[in-house]
Amino acid sequence: MPMPQKVLLLVSVGSPPPVLLRELEDPIALQLGLKAVVGKVALSTPTYAFNKDRSQYHCNAILRRLSTLLEPSHSMVLGVTDVDLFVPDSPFVLGEADRESRSAILSLARLRQGAEGEQLKRRLQVEAVHLAAHLLGLSYCEDTRCVMFFAQAPQDCDRKNLSLCNNCRNEMNKLNR
Repeated sequence: MPMPQKVLLLVSVGSPPPVLLRELEDPIALQLGLKAVVGKVALSTPTYAFNKDRSQYHCNAILRRLSTLLEPSHSMVLGVTDVDLFVPDSPFVLGEADRESRSAILSLARLRQGAEGEQLKRRLQVEAVHLAAHLLGLSYCEDTRCVMFFAQAPQDCDRKNLSLCNNCRNEMNKLNR
């Protein structure tokens, strides 16, 4: 009997363009075999996560809120936001995934730098696949072209493929057994 397909809930946090969330469904399904569905519930701008000193939003607070949206039919949740994110030891992050809470957050704020239209859509897709793969158990990859490479700037996303390298694909196959 085939295993039931895992479902990734996509949630808007703040006011990212709704069309962008739908643009993530196919690449996530194609690359990771996850069924991605845009949730009916959207979260408002996460003012509870705002840090005045940094003028940024703390990922962990948003991840905690996202994890409360998981229903039994969902394996994991990915929030997409338009606010600038941080974790304490970094000046900023493009996104963050927490395997334990099965939640991830991805920000358009930095990905927008010098990009619009197709380039922005592709950056968002690359990082969404990256974060979803973290939720499935994959770690960072050394291959700068692999979707699992750690992007430290939006330009890194432009170099990455939308797909896993052979090493990461093999690792994913092991995790799915």
